[in-house]
Amino acid sequence: MSASAFASMVAAARLTPGRVTTRKSGTRARQSVRANATKVSPPFRVGHGFDLHRLELRTEFPDLRLILGGVELEHDRGCVAHSDGDVLLHCVVDAITGALGLPDIGQLFPDNDPKWKGCTSDVFVAEACRLMRLEGYEIGNIDCTIIAERPKISPHKPLIKANLCKMLGCDESVVNVKAKTHEKVDSLGENRSIACHTVVMLIKV
Repeated sequence: MSASAFASMVAAARLTPGRVTTRKSGTRARQSVRANATKVSPPFRVGHGFDLHRLELRTEFPDLRLILGGVELEHDRGCVAHSDGDVLLHCVVDAITGALGLPDIGQLFPDNDPKWKGCTSDVFVAEACRLMRLEGYEIGNIDCTIIAERPKISPHKPLIKANLCKMLGCDESVVNVKAKTHEKVDSLGENRSIACHTVVMLIKV
């Protein structure tokens, strides 16, 4: 895309500002912007998601599991969570809804609602994708970084990525899943928690 074409896309997505000369007119302008905000449909949107869950020993809590991208990993610890504790999918949901300017996963699927107790996180992803397509967007690309001291994520990345692509309904070329340790620092580095960051770009279709 040329620089001029990119500039035209951005310009088309912006609200045209009014001339503000007084406090009263400034208030009206802000109210107008808020009223029209839902009508803005930019050609692309960017969202960021973050999630973290505590890990506990499965010898003490045998029902706990460690699930990433819908894939269960063998580990001596499991995630403490209201649903299945899939930090990757929770993070992906927050990135998509964040890009759309919608509430986060905790508001959409509150942990005090028994309906979501033990729910698999693909349900949350499906709803995020439904909202995304309702607004006329598709995944442009998505980049996820899992942070965990143990277990090693690399051997599982191909399956996790393939599963995530299937849930999102997009090609593997626009999905990236990375993994890092936390260099033995704080709860993440001490294998007492697991976290994930996700950045997504949505493209208007």
